[in-house]
Amino acid sequence: MPPPADIVKVAIEWPGAFPKLMEIDQKKPLSAIIKEVCDGWSLVNHEYYALQHADSSNFYITEKNRNEIKNGAILRLTTSPAQNAQQLHERIQSSSMDAKLEALKDLASYSRDVTFAQEFINLDGISLLTQMVESGTDFGDMLSFTLTAFVELMDHGIVSWDTFSVAFIKKIASYVNKFAADISILQRSLAILESMVLNSHELYQKVAQEITIGQLIPHLQGTDQEIQTYTIAVINALFLKAPDDKRQVSCWFLLFICRPIEMANILAQKQLRAIILTHVIRAQRAINNEMAHQLYVLQVLTFNLLEDRMMTKMDPQDQAQRDIIFELRRIAFDAESEPNNSSGSIEKRKSMYTRDYKKLGFINHVNPAMDFTQTPPGMLALDNMLYFAKHHQDAYIRIVLENSSREDKHECPFGRSSIELTKMLCEILKVGELPSETCNDFHPMFFTHDRSFEEFFCICIQLLNKTWKEMRATSEDFNKVMQVVKEQIMRALTTKPSSLDQFKSKLQNLSYTEILKIRQSERMNQEDFQSRPILELKEKIQPEILELIKQQRLNRLVEGTCFRKLNSRRRQDKFWYCRLSPNHKVLHYGDLEESPQGEVPHDSLQDKLPVADIKAVVTGKDCPHMKEKGALKQNKEVLELAFSILYDSNGQLNFIAPDKHEYCIWTDGLNALLGKDMMSDLTRNDLDTLLSMEIKLRLLDLENIQIPDAPPPIPKEPSNYDFVYDCN
Repeated sequence: MPPPADIVKVAIEWPGAFPKLMEIDQKKPLSAIIKEVCDGWSLVNHEYYALQHADSSNFYITEKNRNEIKNGAILRLTTSPAQNAQQLHERIQSSSMDAKLEALKDLASYSRDVTFAQEFINLDGISLLTQMVESGTDFGDMLSFTLTAFVELMDHGIVSWDTFSVAFIKKIASYVNKFAADISILQRSLAILESMVLNSHELYQKVAQEITIGQLIPHLQGTDQEIQTYTIAVINALFLKAPDDKRQVSCWFLLFICRPIEMANILAQKQLRAIILTHVIRAQRAINNEMAHQLYVLQVLTFNLLEDRMMTKMDPQDQAQRDIIFELRRIAFDAESEPNNSSGSIEKRKSMYTRDYKKLGFINHVNPAMDFTQTPPGMLALDNMLYFAKHHQDAYIRIVLENSSREDKHECPFGRSSIELTKMLCEILKVGELPSETCNDFHPMFFTHDRSFEEFFCICIQLLNKTWKEMRATSEDFNKVMQVVKEQIMRALTTKPSSLDQFKSKLQNLSYTEILKIRQSERMNQEDFQSRPILELKEKIQPEILELIKQQRLNRLVEGTCFRKLNSRRRQDKFWYCRLSPNHKVLHYGDLEESPQGEVPHDSLQDKLPVADIKAVVTGKDCPHMKEKGALKQNKEVLELAFSILYDSNGQLNFIAPDKHEYCIWTDGLNALLGKDMMSDLTRNDLDTLLSMEIKLRLLDLENIQIPDAPPPIPKEPSNYDFVYDCN
């Protein structure tokens, strides 16, 4: 007969005594259980004791988390959080440097536990730590552990960030400004500054007065990727929280500091992009996930500078804005004359301008300013057109003159194309949207040029003109051409070109003919045969294919996945791992200090959850951790990656998948474990692909075509690469 669900068998340790095996009744008050344990070892004043997990976390067991205790768990009897906090509060004020160092080391470890943190904070422990930092008497390991404890305590969100003094901020900033500072001190100082900026508008103002781009750049030129990551995180935080008027600048982050900036610092900020490109993106080492995320955030925030222009309508009465359109006409048709050197009557000039505006491809030939009243793309489209005309003048003139010499119906309208293309590029790059908490999809090529968006547009507008000619398009085909161009751009972007030139080269290989071939190939691969025998065959082999997919999902769960811990305030460098046992009976999970390289063994994961105890799997906004965290709840992408396991005794295991693929793998696998249907898009795509492949193989078999077991050999490399194309 199985034991009652409320009884948990554990081992409890006490220094100097043999571990005690006992059964814990989860219905009894925790204080009664602790008293029983203390009585067994003849310990008085049981209220001064508590139970703790005897693993690397050392977390206290409370009434709130006691349901997480599993059968076979090893616990430790230790001093209560209140007693421990009181003792450490006294020890860190010891006159003995060695005793003080050991106390700070213990404090840094214990502060990860929210129960202990609450007790230490109640003793005004945060103020004590800030005073120690402000005094400046600690250094080396002592300062490092002090800052670590401070970061861990503040990370629980118990104390408001608004309470810190300017002296404390100056001290933390001074550690960042010292390039030769200890790595651990520098790392924690950067983390503190990032949290200050993200969590308090008042502190943003104060931090911005102490830290400039010029002072952060040396940390990007180092070799420690973790320091580089924290540095970019601080830059992102400053940029994200800067007032709108400080963000709208023409070059990278030149004005998000509130006080006047010296010319030397402005020059340093102009080098920021090049330094990130050289020392981070093109460094001789792989970019880890956290760095990729910070680069993605930087990319998004940079493109978001365009939002103001994108949402600004053109004012037809604004002469300065109208002059831009005059300049476009002048460069295209009258490049050698002065802009105001027009001859003839006013009526004649108007007629000439109307003709030229039609050749430029504007919809409104009489008043082209009206073409830029739609938002998006607003004035951003006109900015792109002017940049193209000035910086790629030959290409601009060629496109305009080439199209003005065609028949009207075959003309590729430059003005209309530029407006629609700008709108499309804004959609592709998600201009104006806040960065996702989990995405790390950055494009190296956008870090290779100070005006990367404008250069991106210049490449794409030339692609559009080329594709228009290849399609022999007419004005009625405008939307079809735009769809093909979008597909060409998206396919080139997925290859992650390292430079704009490489992106341009990728597009050269994605001509309209090539796109048609790709579409035809994909259509054949996904072909859905509709004949009755094929449909019957599909229906017959579908269960077999579904079982194959199910086994693949379960095998992936057995391999396990590393998940990142997130909260509503900032991205955390904390990980946990979860995997299914080979017999599919138990989920093993536990915290990790860093992202693992490969699989994590079952025996290193401290916690277990029997599959039989799982009641349900919920996703999205139904997840408990999505209901609790308001900031995350508003983030659509995080919401789409969230899922939770609900199990007995109101327990829950909350996940945020690293990406959509892992989300589908885990939700499918968990549903398969519970005997439910796998409903994800990934399963549907895999089913279609495998069904199509299996049917084609069986049809080939009917034709008696032999399929070899081994793949054909790879052709040998040529002895030389001196290939010559005979032009004759």
